[in-house]
Parts: sequence; C-alpha cells; structure tokens
Amino acid sequence: MNGEKSKGGSLNRPVSDEAIFKGAKEIVVKFIEVGRLTPGNFAETFDQVYTAVKRSVRSQ
Repeated sequence: MNGEKSKGGSLNRPVSDEAIFKGAKEIVVKFIEVGRLTPGNFAETFDQVYTAVKRSVRSQ
C-alpha cells in the first residue's frame, strides 16, 4: 500500500476555520433542503452547527 491512506485513518493535519465554516454551511444547507430549518431561525441554528463542528474537529 505504497502511498495509500488507510480507511478511517487520521491525517493529523490541522483543519482551517474556512474548512469548518464550509462543513457547517453544507450541514445547514441540507437542513434547509429537507425542511428542518427556516430563514427565521437560520442564524441561531448556523451558530450551533458551526460551534458543534468546530468543537468536534478541535477536540482530536
């Protein structure tokens, strides 16, 4: 397995704030698409999702 990454293996690279933002954005967009989120509660929900993703990524 020369040069291949093992499945589920950690690369131990730092995750940028931009990557965290993009991940949180994708999650929130999916919530909107499936009808679980409305524009009225977007700001609060986005903040919660961003915080949860950041906490998860930074705790490694």
